[in-house]
Amino acid sequence: MPPPRPTPVRAVLLLLLLVTPWAAAASAETVKLGFNYPRTGPYFAEGLDQLRAAQLALDEVNAAGGILGRRVELAIRDTRGDARVARANAVELVEKEGAVMLFGGSSSSVAVAMGEVAEEKGVPFFGTLTYSNATTGGDGHRHTFRECNNAWMAAKVLSKHLNARFDGKKYFYITADYTWGWSTEESLRRFTGTADTAVHQGVRTPFPVSTAEDFKRALRAAQAAKPDVLVLVLFGQDMVNAINIASGWGLKQRMQLVVPNLTLAMAEGAGPENMAGVVGTVPWSWEIAWQFRFEGGIQFVEAFARRYGRYPSTAGASAYTIVHEYKAAVERAGTFGGSAVVRALEGHRYTRLKDAQEWRAFDHQSLQTVYVVRGNPPDVVRADKYRLRYFDVLDQMTGQEAAQTRGEWEAERRAAKKPPTLEKLADEGTGVR
Repeated sequence: MPPPRPTPVRAVLLLLLLVTPWAAAASAETVKLGFNYPRTGPYFAEGLDQLRAAQLALDEVNAAGGILGRRVELAIRDTRGDARVARANAVELVEKEGAVMLFGGSSSSVAVAMGEVAEEKGVPFFGTLTYSNATTGGDGHRHTFRECNNAWMAAKVLSKHLNARFDGKKYFYITADYTWGWSTEESLRRFTGTADTAVHQGVRTPFPVSTAEDFKRALRAAQAAKPDVLVLVLFGQDMVNAINIASGWGLKQRMQLVVPNLTLAMAEGAGPENMAGVVGTVPWSWEIAWQFRFEGGIQFVEAFARRYGRYPSTAGASAYTIVHEYKAAVERAGTFGGSAVVRALEGHRYTRLKDAQEWRAFDHQSLQTVYVVRGNPPDVVRADKYRLRYFDVLDQMTGQEAAQTRGEWEAERRAAKKPPTLEKLADEGTGVR
């Protein structure tokens, strides 16, 4: 006698029993990286470059078999350049999306907020563009890693160049009023001998929302002070707005304009005429990859240009490097577990888009060469295929020479009322998480 035909309900249950294991297996095949970046706000251009490069890196990773055999996806949120939004996003990325790591951001206040969440949740966080010393200093955590240089390193190499040309001259600082601005100004004042604010004056501009009037007010103060060097401690669209006004007022003819941390997107936003002769630093640029024949960097530039019809910036290079470095760390660890990945990163040396870098063990700062650059003349910029040859390299300094020593880092930790070492991991006996 043939078995009874299943009822509709029994048929559905049977189908679920057959399909569910396959669905679970498919779900297990995917791993998510939490990408929290500024799609909007004053740093949106840097955010777009990060997104493009991160997607390029993900496609390369997946084409090579994923990470530990699992396909990788981005779980994406918009920080809007706001630390409170970034924190809420980071929690959601881990708790709701199941992200196994966090990266992104172009603001140090955002990076600090994300680092706090990463420490609470036990997942690695990689700061993509965050130059405040605090990110891996006073506000550093065991789960936080910074791929770019910090303000101290930029100031060290930049002051080497400036001191040879403007020793004893008068400076004026216009500074974004948040953690990156403060530590960048403090670091540059330290190494240029311009700490006396009565002589070397400065003003601060609001962050994250500044208006043209804010920059005009600051620039009027600079005009009145008549400095030899005007330092714009501004980033993203804020820098673009300020330098366009300064150039329009003819300040470039009367003083040297300095932007401590530059990106290609910032230079492009300001334009060739306004950027010509402006001095700053970068940890990487497409020109540097070609000038020093860094093969990994050249390959990245070419792949990025084929896909997007333009060159990548520092922001993109950092995001691209982070995705590949995370993959490498997971594969060294043999697991996605946060503690094991952290240990696999600490002290690891890598060469990817430039010369050798190292995730320094005691503070998780990426030790790397930092470059002083100057804006090229407009005709040089325009002669380039994409009209993006903005930077001429003037000087450089290795990461070992530029970075804080262990003692200097510990002094910063003490000043922030933090212990002289990063937190132990949960499986090292702290019982914290």
